[in-house]
Amino acid sequence: MPPGSEAEGPLPAWPLAERPGLLIRRLHQLHLALFAAQVRGRITPVQFSLLSALAARGSADQTTLAADVALDRSTAAATLARMEAHGWIARGRDDADGRARLCRMSEAGRALLAQVEPLAREAHRQTLAALPREDAATLMALMRAALGPASG
Repeated sequence: MPPGSEAEGPLPAWPLAERPGLLIRRLHQLHLALFAAQVRGRITPVQFSLLSALAARGSADQTTLAADVALDRSTAAATLARMEAHGWIARGRDDADGRARLCRMSEAGRALLAQVEPLAREAHRQTLAALPREDAATLMALMRAALGPASG
């Protein structure tokens, strides 16, 4: 019989408060609400992450930006297209690789990032505000460890 079948008996109780997936989702929901309250609809968390990655790199192709913020390429491409429509970035063909779309931040994108970064930082601070500083640092380290070496 397969594991967990009646022959082995019932599974032990598994309270919701002990399920990592549920806790991660709830913490993510909390963070999204705090982020939204801070930025008031000016930008989404994913757009903010892409702008931040682009600011750090100066310019980058869409595939690199997608990897930087852990998005699949099609989601990144669609999000970057919306950001281009807002005037926050410019995209063009990469001279070295005609298939790649090279992105760079526009002046409007730089201004937006400068405006919302302090608000996003406050949302991140509030996300962990219930924890003492040392515990918040430990949680950050544990999340990176749980994601493995590819977490950056």
